[in-house]
Amino acid sequence: MSGTTSSFPERMELRGEGLVLRDWTEDDLAAMPELFDHPDIAYWTPIVSPFDAAAARARLERDRKLRAEGTTILLAITVDGGVPLGEVMLRRAPEGTEIGYAVGPAHRGQGLAARAVRVMAAYAFRELGAERVILELEAENAASVSVATRAGFRLLDVPLIEGEEKGRPFSLQTWGLDRP
Repeated sequence: MSGTTSSFPERMELRGEGLVLRDWTEDDLAAMPELFDHPDIAYWTPIVSPFDAAAARARLERDRKLRAEGTTILLAITVDGGVPLGEVMLRRAPEGTEIGYAVGPAHRGQGLAARAVRVMAAYAFRELGAERVILELEAENAASVSVATRAGFRLLDVPLIEGEEKGRPFSLQTWGLDRP
């Protein structure tokens, strides 16, 4: 990560790997519960559950606040700039530049997460000067381990991140991708 933290652009659109990663908009609020109100997302991610219209509104507002602070961006994963199929996140944190993702259940199995992670990592290297981007995931989450390996990440030899969320303990591995 570079020594300075500047704001993210007010509007963003990233293209690559057959995807368009774009800002969430008011028009997406109705689609968000279908993407995020699912047991897998509730279990493996910090996204609130149940995820309803109020949660969608709160997520959009939080997205805008975090972007304005220059810490986090949340972008809708689309193939053409239209209907959102999932989300990719980039967060600047003391431990590094972290990427996260969630793909709606109806859109899994298309490589969307791995492609979105690679596009977001390229942005972090090119625009933010990141030397490494990381993914933090549970070893038992086979789908996320697959995303990490398909996106070119390697498991780092660092301590597990232990914690509890939503009433269950977790242990996160850290996977890294270094600047090409």
